[in-house]
Amino acid sequence: MTDKQVYLPASGISKEVILTEMQAARSRDVDWRDGRVFSLVFKANDDVTGLLKDAYGMFFSENGLNPTAFPSLRRFETEVIAMVGNLLGGQGTAAGNMTTGGTESILMAMLTAREWGRATRPKIKQPEVVLPSSAHPAFDKAAHYFGLKLVRVPVGDDLRADVAAMRRAVNMDTVLVVGSAPSYPHGVVDPIADIAALAQERKLLCHVDACVGGMMLPFVRRLGYPVPDFDFTVPGVTSISVDLHKYGYAAKGASVILYRDKALRRYQLFATTDWAGGIYASPTMTGTRPGGAIAAAWAIMNYLGERGYLQIAAEVMRTTVRLRDGVNAIDGLRILGNPPMSVMAIASDRDNVYEIGDEMSVRGWQLDRQQFPPTLHLTVNYAHTAVADAFLMDLAQSVIAARQPSLRRSGNEAAVKAARGAAKVLPGRLVSGLTGRASALFGGDDGLPQRSAAMYGMMGTLPNRGDLHELVLDLLSSFTES
Repeated sequence: MTDKQVYLPASGISKEVILTEMQAARSRDVDWRDGRVFSLVFKANDDVTGLLKDAYGMFFSENGLNPTAFPSLRRFETEVIAMVGNLLGGQGTAAGNMTTGGTESILMAMLTAREWGRATRPKIKQPEVVLPSSAHPAFDKAAHYFGLKLVRVPVGDDLRADVAAMRRAVNMDTVLVVGSAPSYPHGVVDPIADIAALAQERKLLCHVDACVGGMMLPFVRRLGYPVPDFDFTVPGVTSISVDLHKYGYAAKGASVILYRDKALRRYQLFATTDWAGGIYASPTMTGTRPGGAIAAAWAIMNYLGERGYLQIAAEVMRTTVRLRDGVNAIDGLRILGNPPMSVMAIASDRDNVYEIGDEMSVRGWQLDRQQFPPTLHLTVNYAHTAVADAFLMDLAQSVIAARQPSLRRSGNEAAVKAARGAAKVLPGRLVSGLTGRASALFGGDDGLPQRSAAMYGMMGTLPNRGDLHELVLDLLSSFTES
């Protein structure tokens, strides 16, 4: 965000000056290369990075919109779909497409469910989707875009989908039920077999969000770790979303939406034949599709192969076990649930985990904050295999530091308590306005919070979630304002 107006330069700027300025801007970003960031970026090794750059660069101008113009991209995408489909029990019959990411893959699954519902259950006016509260917000986004109604049900004590609650929520307007493998917040795998059985019983579609786990869980199982059934080997599973730029270690953005067969995928496709510019057809949300992402995904999957992915998964799981045991050994901390792979959440019944997260930020670690309950999120990938001991050492020190009294912490706690008190006696709109102003005080020079414990505590005082929704939209809008 900047206070000055920005215009197109009157004349060109040299490449050297441009790259220098870009490098300077990049220096303020989180440095994920040393394994101190536990989200957003997945890194294998320098050989993989080099191949990705070469493959992406070779096809960075090509456009996947027209497969007749670039048959190479058509081949790459078809083979990627086949490899992922066979990895997930598709038995050569699974069909799908590559997308730009997990959100688009989920959007496609939701669109397909809507179109399937229109074709097979025309009396439904607003199709409904039943899913656990832990399912990714991309489903909310899809419902918002496509006019679907989401019915979220609470998870059980084990943080997995409550199938009995899902069964009660299904009605005559339901077209789709959803499970996650794993759910992002806590890393647990929903009881997919039971959810899929419910779908079969009620003649519904069943989508599995395996965006995080699709390229990891099959190898975790081969290594001997217990992994619940979740893929096309489960009767009743009709679609699966899988991100390649996560545990597939592909370049962004590369994801896959898979269907059990071509007949179901047909509901996803779009075509128009009445445009003056000719026939226009597109399989996914986007028109232009970056050829580099398709080519790089094909390259890395062939380069690593099953043996390479298995070796990486083995190292990641060893690191995961070390981190899980180390966190549980720290007085006051625990890992929630029983995550079968390398995604987990750190909770505490004694300490403010947001304060611990702030202390970890001071020590150079990037951890996502979560709510319901308050936790710190870990997505462990190959980049973290060399830093587990350093992480646990700093985490233990951060817990000690978070327990120490300080003027800043006392001020934050007082502000949160005052806001909670105000929420009980003041009109809701006034509380929302006061909280919005207060949360802005915690931002840095670029508007992003340097410490977030007070901000998260403040947000919890809002009288309703709609107020928080508006505040977040205001913040999102400010990120793109000049």
